[in-house]
Amino acid sequence: MSLHSTAQSLVSLAADPGHEGGHASLSPFVTGGGALFVLLLLLWITTRFNRDR
Repeated sequence: MSLHSTAQSLVSLAADPGHEGGHASLSPFVTGGGALFVLLLLLWITTRFNRDR
């Protein structure tokens, strides 16, 4: 398989209008809010264990 045919197949795959990407039930706001909550929780836990500073 040559580089040209590989690039051509990747371009045709990326241009396919049938694949929207992601799942329809996943909201970006819920995903981002959940990630923010988890990171803030980890920050809070880390500061509780590091009381000597």
